[in-house]
Amino acid sequence: MKIIRILLALAGLAALGFGASLFVDYAAPVWPESFKTVLWIGGGPIVNDAVFAPVAGVLGLLLARVLPAAWRAPVQVGAVLTAVLGFIAFPLLWRTYGVIPKPGLHDGNTWAGLLLTLAVVWAVVILTGVARTVLAQRKPRRPAAKGVAAQ
Repeated sequence: MKIIRILLALAGLAALGFGASLFVDYAAPVWPESFKTVLWIGGGPIVNDAVFAPVAGVLGLLLARVLPAAWRAPVQVGAVLTAVLGFIAFPLLWRTYGVIPKPGLHDGNTWAGLLLTLAVVWAVVILTGVARTVLAQRKPRRPAAKGVAAQ
């Protein structure tokens, strides 16, 4: 098992080195787009850590404290799926064709697809929350154990 981990780590480091060499070949000649590329590569993690992660943490904490137990998991999953779908759709919403034209994607209506997918996600969230609430109300409560001595 240890040998497999070492081999996987070496393969990962080799891929990282290859990616770094490709980036240096791309960005080494200083041209106006190099600075934008560095900002794009470094800006994503910074914006994620400074904006999206704290917002997601506070939203998750609020959802956990405000929602009834039967609704917590479905709504949290729906919120995560909404964020992920928004991140995936963002390049096509921002620019009509995204970064690189993709056959079959550029001719679709991205807004309609995103909104339809989110409608399905939240319909499933609502159905799951209702089903969990009904099941929680139907579940018979066990009576307290008799004969247990209080200590």
